[in-house]
Amino acid sequence: MGVTGPSRCRSCGEPLDAGDNYCGRCGADPLASGGYGVPAGYGTPPAAAYPAGSVMRVGPPPPDPTTRLPHAEYGDPVAAQAAAGDRPADPRVVGYEAVADAAAGTGARAEADAGAAGPDASGAEAEAERTTGLGTAGAPAPEAAGGASSGTATGPVAGAGPDPATAGSGTAPKAPAGPPPRDHLEREAAGGAAVSDRGHRHHRNEDFFALADTALPDGSPAVIAVVCDGVSSATRPDEASEVAAERAAGALRMSLPRGEHPQQAMRDAVLAASAAVDALAADPSIAHDEYRQQNAPACTFVGAVVGADLLTIGWVGDSRAYWIPDDRTAAPVRLTEDDSWAAQMVANNLMTAAEANADERAHAITGWLGADAYEVEPHVAAFRPDGPGTVVVCTDGLWNYAEEAGALAAVLPLDAPARPLQAARVLVEHALDGGGHDNVTVAVVPFPAPSPGAGSA
Repeated sequence: MGVTGPSRCRSCGEPLDAGDNYCGRCGADPLASGGYGVPAGYGTPPAAAYPAGSVMRVGPPPPDPTTRLPHAEYGDPVAAQAAAGDRPADPRVVGYEAVADAAAGTGARAEADAGAAGPDASGAEAEAERTTGLGTAGAPAPEAAGGASSGTATGPVAGAGPDPATAGSGTAPKAPAGPPPRDHLEREAAGGAAVSDRGHRHHRNEDFFALADTALPDGSPAVIAVVCDGVSSATRPDEASEVAAERAAGALRMSLPRGEHPQQAMRDAVLAASAAVDALAADPSIAHDEYRQQNAPACTFVGAVVGADLLTIGWVGDSRAYWIPDDRTAAPVRLTEDDSWAAQMVANNLMTAAEANADERAHAITGWLGADAYEVEPHVAAFRPDGPGTVVVCTDGLWNYAEEAGALAAVLPLDAPARPLQAARVLVEHALDGGGHDNVTVAVVPFPAPSPGAGSA
């Protein structure tokens, strides 16, 4: 439409960058709403499009429990806010998605300013991102070093050959431009695979996963899959999800061969991940994130250990695990219960599931890993399936588009046990095709764990 500079969304007044597909604050389509028509800095933006009483007030965490779960006033957001008085609300619990979207819009403008500063600045920033938690060019793959394998980028190798235009000139060839490595991650390990994608709306991928395989004391194989979702309104959520996933997978990889029971090993791994996330809040060497609410780094957690006859699941937050039997005439099952506002309303018989899920507070989480969380109490459960099947471990970026176990089973390919990486790609594409409004991460692990040497087709 000929717009070359920033503009404001006509729905909520949020500044937009040229090329934005969605408003970072209200999610409106700029083309449909005419959002590209008002240059930034001109005119008075309209009032924020939020219902009265639902706008949170940011304050120091942790929130008071009655602020987090105003049971008596669950049907009236205004009454709930009045009951809370002057107690500040934690943005992760009330309206955290709105805060995250608004902060992401600010981050996008900062990225655009950094790009205009010159190629040297942008190149240094890109190099820093490439070397954060993902290894450096030429470094051995994690599995080659005998460690747990986590998300790695896919795509062509930068600098694979000389540029004819610079050959013999003494000038190093420039790497081809492309998305940051963490925007799309894929990993296939013995006995499972995982895929993570930024999605269509967010400015960075704040999910992370880790995969590992090990052996139990009797020599039977075991596969470990951990998926974490950074809490968007917190500081450095991408770092929180990464350290949690990697610490938990590493702890399980060490404890299981020593003979520790999988349920105890999972519990200890979740607590180890929690301690790793807590440490981020106290690390003075890590820069302050000016584009986020300054809460301690935080994330959700879900992990699975698949052995010869036992399936062990651990979780905190609203990331989920599902069981999909190979016999599709048998019923698939969700293996986890969310730590969320909606789940607590239903558990306390205050709302039906339909009523709770329709409420704007439905996805507000009531449990997470982070220094300002209440005492972390991991949920751990063990199952002995009566036949082969597939374990799907995922963030809400997937299950928002296939919430019921039956709906997820309908999307999962029939050959998922033989081709877990392709199955994970199909599930991620399903979420992206449905809108991709969040980061999407999924791990697919066949049960029972395959014997050594087995792999995907």
